[in-house]
Amino acid sequence: MDFSAKHEEFERLKRKVELLERELGDIAAEESWQPTSYYWAYHVTSGFLLGVMGAAAALLFNVVLAPIAGKHPLELIRVFLTFPLGADALSLADAANNVPTVRDGMILTFGCCLYLATGMLIGMPFHVALTRLVPNGTARNRLLIATGLSLAIWLIGFYGILSWLQPRLFGGDWITSGKYLPWWVAAATHLAFGWTMALLAPMAKFLPYPAPVETEDELRSPAEDGPIQPGG
Repeated sequence: MDFSAKHEEFERLKRKVELLERELGDIAAEESWQPTSYYWAYHVTSGFLLGVMGAAAALLFNVVLAPIAGKHPLELIRVFLTFPLGADALSLADAANNVPTVRDGMILTFGCCLYLATGMLIGMPFHVALTRLVPNGTARNRLLIATGLSLAIWLIGFYGILSWLQPRLFGGDWITSGKYLPWWVAAATHLAFGWTMALLAPMAKFLPYPAPVETEDELRSPAEDGPIQPGG
């Protein structure tokens, strides 16, 4: 085979290699699991996990401060449980009543779990909104946005939904009346939830896994390193 024929064969193989590389690149791009835009599934899951942390912080905030105001440490949970239990929830663990309270501890424990579960559910849209509005914001900006979101959730949840839904279902407005849960306590509780999620948001930042880059030595075929000698 003369030089011209070898050169033509080389160019043909070169074009074929380039075509195969483009095809492999297209296939890799189609099969890549890494998102090219906002990763909804990841942030929803992260909000689910951060929500329980925010709810735990809000609950701890109330457990610590309620006795200072002369209230039961789980006063928040008692008021919270008036939604499924009605007025009976207000007498849970109340030493002043004469009704046996053998199972009150269990009910309050269930109330705590229900409260944390509610935080999980609220945490999903909360974290999505936070990361959409300030995807790479500073702690200050995250706290500002979280403040607005927290107060919006409080106003909509309390006065837009519970103010009419609880009286209709259970015959009383124990959550929103202000008699058992002052408005500023409810607002501060929501802020404790939102600020906790804002401060923990960097922990849930999505960092795509970098694909390993093959070096020139790794791409070389064994034949290029010389023939394999018998016996190793």
